[in-house]
Amino acid sequence: MSKKVLVLGEVREGSLRNVSFEAIAAGLQIADGGEVVGLLVGDAVADLTQELIAYGASRVITVEHPHLKNYTSDGYSQAILAVIEQENPEAIVFGHTSLGKDLSPKIASRLQSGLISDVTEIQGAGDDTVFVRPIYSGKAFEKVKIKEGIIFATIRPNNIPPLVKDDSRSGEVSSVSVDITNLRTIIKEVVRKSTEGVDLSEAKVVVAGGRGVKSEEGFEPLKELANLLGGAVGASRGACDAEYCDYSLQIGQTGKVVTPDLYIAAGISGAIQHLAGMSNSKVIVAINKDPEANIFKVADYGIVGDLFEVVPMLIEEFKALKVNA
Repeated sequence: MSKKVLVLGEVREGSLRNVSFEAIAAGLQIADGGEVVGLLVGDAVADLTQELIAYGASRVITVEHPHLKNYTSDGYSQAILAVIEQENPEAIVFGHTSLGKDLSPKIASRLQSGLISDVTEIQGAGDDTVFVRPIYSGKAFEKVKIKEGIIFATIRPNNIPPLVKDDSRSGEVSSVSVDITNLRTIIKEVVRKSTEGVDLSEAKVVVAGGRGVKSEEGFEPLKELANLLGGAVGASRGACDAEYCDYSLQIGQTGKVVTPDLYIAAGISGAIQHLAGMSNSKVIVAINKDPEANIFKVADYGIVGDLFEVVPMLIEEFKALKVNA
């Protein structure tokens, strides 16, 4: 049976995050020929509607209000619940991002529905949809099927391929007016750290350093390699605790979970907490002086050597490949 699926498009600094397009692809599979309705919430998001349609949304609804300029769970909950009440969807899909992880349980609680979080694969379609998600820090996977009620899921970035963008697609765009009131939190100013390059959680290539990097300066070759490969820099908790880098780069059970096409681990021993955040990467390359390091147990390719010798060699080889390409 076909379904109406509501998909939240996530906006960051005026642009749609890639997970929004992956969520549309997931929504289309769940819909099974039904309607996928994109939802944009913010202060000025109307210019982004066509992009959601180009990636497969049947139509798009916007909710704009000055109080939605910055994310608050109170404001976004009011906006999204108003649209859910109007549209009455059979399924809802969010990205499993910091916003999605904060917002989805609150929406599910208000709807008195279940929530399937951190989905990495969808099998079947319509009433036969089965969601696959990791459990026990990625050591096992479970398959979940909703028998009754609203299907509500969050999908992990970089796991469900988006459709090919087609700017010739067309769809209706409408707006819903919601009076955002009684906010318990008012954000007056957002101070962001200066960041460069690709978003870590959505990067196709991640170059991560551990305690073996030895210093803040030791991350510079990793940054150069990541920039060369069009990727992002990450870190183990050990490197963050040692103040070699900011905690925003932390990958692991208490940090970010990443699933890039290529994960290069330099000077990382492979503690179980770190493996929980990166072991589902498609290809893992480990660089470590200790041949007994735990990271080699999950690596597809292992290089036993000093990262300060190996990484510069990789940089030179990739530069040569680019020149000759």
